[in-house]
Amino acid sequence: MTALRIFLADDHPVVLAGMRSLVEAEPDLCVVGEAGDAEATLAGAAAARPDVLVLDLSMPGGGGVQVASRLGPASRCVVLTQHEEGAYVRRLLELGVAGYVLKRSAATELVRAIRVAAAGGIHVDPAIAAEAFGRPAPVGGPTGAAAGAPRAAEGPALSQREQAVLRLVAAGHANKEIAHQLGISTKTVETHRARGMEKLGLASRVGLVRYALAQGWLANSGD
Repeated sequence: MTALRIFLADDHPVVLAGMRSLVEAEPDLCVVGEAGDAEATLAGAAAARPDVLVLDLSMPGGGGVQVASRLGPASRCVVLTQHEEGAYVRRLLELGVAGYVLKRSAATELVRAIRVAAAGGIHVDPAIAAEAFGRPAPVGGPTGAAAGAPRAAEGPALSQREQAVLRLVAAGHANKEIAHQLGISTKTVETHRARGMEKLGLASRVGLVRYALAQGWLANSGD
C-alpha cells in the first residue's frame, strides 16, 4: 500500500507536533513536509506535491484563506482552525477547500478529513456543520437557503438508488467504491449520480455537500 503524502502547515510548533503525531500514528499516512508561514507553505507544497495539505487558517505572511485561494481545489487542502464561524466554512468551500476541522476536534476528525479529502470528497467538522448550513431538514423539505444551503429544485423526487448514491458521493466515496458497496456497475453509479444532481438542481460537489449537510445526510458519514 502506498502511503498518502501529507504536508502540515501551522505557525505553532506544539500544534505541528500534535498533528504530526496524529498523522504518523496511521500506517497509511506519512508527513512529507512542514511549514510555519504562508510563503513557506506555498513553496513547500509545490516542492513536496502532497496528496493532502493540512492548513492553519491563521498564519504569518497571509492567512489560510489566501493560501487556499492561491493553491486551488487540486491541492486538496484540509483547514484545521479554532474559528467556528459558519461564514469561514462557506467561503473556504467555495474556494475549493476539501475539509474544515476544528482544532478541538482534531483527535477524532483530522485523520477522517484527510482520508475523505484524498478520496476526492469534502469533510466538514460535525461540530460546525449546523452553524455553517443551518439545521438539518427532512429529505424533500426546505433546506435552509438563508443559511447558504441550496434549495432542491421542483421536479421528480429522488429514487431510493439516486439518494443512496448521492449520500455516498457527499460523504467522499469514489464512484468505484460506491459501485462495490451497492452491488452495481460504475456506469450505473454515474447515471444515478447525474440524474440525482439534475433533479436537485445542483451543479457541483460543493453544492451537493451543502445540500447533504442541510438534509442531515452526513450525520453518520464517518461510521
